[in-house]
Amino acid sequence: MKEIKPIAFFRSPLTSKFGIPRQSGLAGSLVGRIVFEPPYRREEALRGLEDFDYLWLVWGFSANRPSDGVQLTVRPPRLGGNVRLGVFATRSPFRPNGLGLSSVRIRRIVDGEIEVAGADLMDGTPVYDVKPYIPYVDSHPEAKGGFTDKKAWQLLSVTVPDEMARLFGAEELAALKEVLAQDPRPQYQHDAGRVYGMPFGNKEVRFRVEGDVLEVVEVE
Repeated sequence: MKEIKPIAFFRSPLTSKFGIPRQSGLAGSLVGRIVFEPPYRREEALRGLEDFDYLWLVWGFSANRPSDGVQLTVRPPRLGGNVRLGVFATRSPFRPNGLGLSSVRIRRIVDGEIEVAGADLMDGTPVYDVKPYIPYVDSHPEAKGGFTDKKAWQLLSVTVPDEMARLFGAEELAALKEVLAQDPRPQYQHDAGRVYGMPFGNKEVRFRVEGDVLEVVEVE
């Protein structure tokens, strides 16, 4: 098989790994763009895509550090980072070929770019393929979900003081709150009162968590 090369790159307000939703669809207000490389930035390549609501993205974990060997087990954050499962039984980014798969909602298609919502990709992520989501074959509501059926992800309540909320547009603020509600802190680093920071667009957002409440304490 020939070497695969990116057909596009993803543009997102999330410019570091810290804060990226752990799955696509969890931050449905988070907007990003699929910007195609010149050979594919043509209207005919996207013809007919406007008739679909969702896409599958095949992309690469480009921010991973190079690994010296094969990692066969990982510790899913949803299980507190204390239980090891086989890498192929998880969505871990640390995979033999470093490929991710995400379902995103199409907002609009303009000038050879696709604006989407609900992605879990960092800014600059290489995209290797785009495929339409087809409900009658891609949706399996009756399917078992393994360990995800047994332990629901607990969302945080997010508070943003008015003077800081005014620094964001309405859609941007909704996306930020959805991202923060997922609790972006590492599972092994839940120190009460500790202030964490993450970039969001052209701003740096700092917050702390007490119990199940996340409070934004500074935006610059």
